Parts: sequence; C-alpha cells; structure tokens
Amino acid sequence: MSDLRSEFEQAAKDVQRLSTRPDNDTLLKLYALYKQGSEGDLQRTQPGFFDFVGTAKHEAWAQLNGVSSEEAMRRYIALVHQLLA
Repeated sequence: MSDLRSEFEQAAKDVQRLSTRPDNDTLLKLYALYKQGSEGDLQRTQPGFFDFVGTAKHEAWAQLNGVSSEEAMRRYIALVHQLLA
C-alpha cells in the first residue's frame, strides 16, 4: 500500500505540471478520484443551490461512494499518466 500511496502522491504533484489545463469534466474526475483516494466516501453535506462549482464537485465525488481508496488511487494515477502522455 505504501508504494501505491507514494505513487498517488507523486501523481498529485505531476498533475500540477500539465502543459495545458484539462477540460472541466476531466478536472472533476481528477478531483473526485483524489478525494476518494485520500479521504474515502463522501461524508459532507451538499453545498448550497447557488454554489455551482461546489455542487459539481460534491456530485462527482458522491458518484464514487463505495469505491475503495486503493481503486480510486489507481484510477487517479492512470488518469494523470494519460494526461501527461
């Protein structure tokens, strides 16, 4: 697990050096996978109706409820590698 955790942390650093900004859907996937991998299932209440960005993030993360942290880390790493290729 420590190898996976260190690879996950390295991917989080690597994503900062992307030459172009990913589209919003990809950014939401990155956010949700990172949160699921680092914190697990969503435990927060949904943001207010007019917080559109917060609501989008909340919904993206909520869709991953039940996915293990390890699986979320693997998906996050794979997505970052795909974006860096």
